Amino acid sequence: MTARIFRPAKSAMSSGQAKTHEWVLEFQPDSARSVDPLMGWTSSDDTQQQVRLRFPSKKAALAYASEHGIEASVTEPHKRKQNVRPRGYGENFATDRRGAWTH
Repeated sequence: MTARIFRPAKSAMSSGQAKTHEWVLEFQPDSARSVDPLMGWTSSDDTQQQVRLRFPSKKAALAYASEHGIEASVTEPHKRKQNVRPRGYGENFATDRRGAWTH
C-alpha cells in the first residue's frame, strides 16, 4: 500500500489560502478502474482511493505512515511568489500624486 503526502494548492475558485496549510495523506490506486458496459459508469474495487487524511504538519503525516506501515512519498509544495505591486491600487488615492488622475 503506497501513499502520497502533499500540501494541496489553493482552490482556483477563490483567492483565499484556506485548507492550504494542512498536509494530506492520499492513497495511490492499487487497481485500474473499469467501465460498466451497460450504464457506462466508472467503478473500482479499491476503497482506499476514497480516503484522504489531513495532518497539521508533514512530520505528523510521516509519523502516521511509518506507524501503520504505509510507504509514503512526500511532494514538497512550490512557494508562491508575492503578487503585490508597490503603490498599485493605493496610488489612485495618494495625496502626493504627480499628475492628474484620468480615468
